[in-house]
Amino acid sequence: MRRHLCFLWALLLVLVGGASAQAETLRIATGELPPYASSARADQGMSLHIVRQAFAKAGVQVEFVFLPWTRALVETRDGKWDATAAWGRNAERDKGFLISDNVLTEQWQLLYRSDRNFTWSSLSDLAGLRIGVVTDYTYTPAFWRMVKDGTLRADVAPDDVSNLNKLLAGRVDVVPLDRNVACELLGTKFTGEQARSVRAHPKLLAPDFTTHLMMSEKLPASAKRMEAFNQGLRALRQSGEYGKFLQQQPCAANLAQAQPGG
Repeated sequence: MRRHLCFLWALLLVLVGGASAQAETLRIATGELPPYASSARADQGMSLHIVRQAFAKAGVQVEFVFLPWTRALVETRDGKWDATAAWGRNAERDKGFLISDNVLTEQWQLLYRSDRNFTWSSLSDLAGLRIGVVTDYTYTPAFWRMVKDGTLRADVAPDDVSNLNKLLAGRVDVVPLDRNVACELLGTKFTGEQARSVRAHPKLLAPDFTTHLMMSEKLPASAKRMEAFNQGLRALRQSGEYGKFLQQQPCAANLAQAQPGG
């Protein structure tokens, strides 16, 4: 009898241990970038909702930890967090990471004041302009090369709201920003008059600005976790659910619609 009870107890421990392993929650470092990532939204933002649902398809639970973007990147590369989301591609910054399939494609445009005449067809057309940037943003490799060699003049700010304030005050001439992010910020952080005084050129800064989940190469489990995430993401697209998560942000500003393909 005692032997039988010991066997049942051992079996119970195995089952409980297995359930605990299945219930593991991945901790994903991220930052504030509404409407894509936001601690204030019920879904925590469009991009993060897609990440959560893709992992759910693979039977994995996730928890998002909101940090300054640079800290999220550095600490994830060092292995403190299981992943970080969502980032554009950057050859230098991608080092040390496994990169997922595309989570969501953003539409980056150049914003300017409505009382200014502005048009552009290539990055060289921006030479001589004051361009409001955030240091850790991806933009494009060509953009950062031209900043580094002095062709383009970057005016650095800590965040997008600061850059929009500079734009409205005439301290910068243009600000590269995703259209949904611009609409969100202009509608929540500025007056209606201020929002209506901002325009967006319809040409895309990058024709295919994909964003991705990243996992540290230092963590032994990263490869299998990334494989599971990509499979979940594909299942999400194939089921038709993915398209329901994409939203065109209502816009307080009269921003031009982006032209596909730049």
